[in-house]
Amino acid sequence: MKPPVSRVDWPQTHRLINSAFPPIDLFEDIADPADWDVLAGAEAKTNPRLAETIGNLDLVPVARRVSGEGASYVMACFTHVSTDRPGRFHDGTFGAYYAARSFETALFETVHHRQVFCAATDEAPGWIADMRELVGSVDAALVDLRGGDHLHLLHETDYAPPQAFARQRIGDGHDGVVYPSVRHPGGECLAAFYPDVVGIPVQGRHLSYHWNGVRIDRIRIHGEKPGIYAIDP
Repeated sequence: MKPPVSRVDWPQTHRLINSAFPPIDLFEDIADPADWDVLAGAEAKTNPRLAETIGNLDLVPVARRVSGEGASYVMACFTHVSTDRPGRFHDGTFGAYYAARSFETALFETVHHRQVFCAATDEAPGWIADMRELVGSVDAALVDLRGGDHLHLLHETDYAPPQAFARQRIGDGHDGVVYPSVRHPGGECLAAFYPDVVGIPVQGRHLSYHWNGVRIDRIRIHGEKPGIYAIDP
């Protein structure tokens, strides 16, 4: 039986991303997304690196693009995809915008993935991963995995079933999924299949993670309520 579709109305969503990526001017400054393809094609003739910066616009239907201040944070999730960087509900041939209902859930989701990376690369202990918080919102009808038996879509490491599920839901015309966090018990997350499903976020806090050689054991929050906080294992 197919999961139900529920209206998800979260006044705030939270997403943590690497701080190293600058905004993409095309998404921020050009008001009409219908003009992007022509402008990008013209600019790329004199600036070969522009196409790499913008990514693959063909992956986002014109009617579902977003523009204006902060739009890069959303658009980049769909134009800069790779099969080398898949996620639970995207396989790299299509993108998804992930966000959590609470800051704590967003934190635990990213801490998990950063720990996996640090362990695989034998990262030296120290402060790593300068991150920024994105605070947005959502009011959309999403496929709801928060009830029923969907454990095969919420496996710790096997993403093949949820990726296939996402492809099917996109084919059926759905806008995204809402699901229980795998990394933070009691938390909730969403994966939007198109940029216009979520509100354009604004920048929140800046953070750094501390890797002790085994796990991320502390975070440093800059700005609002600055300080260093322990992370429970």
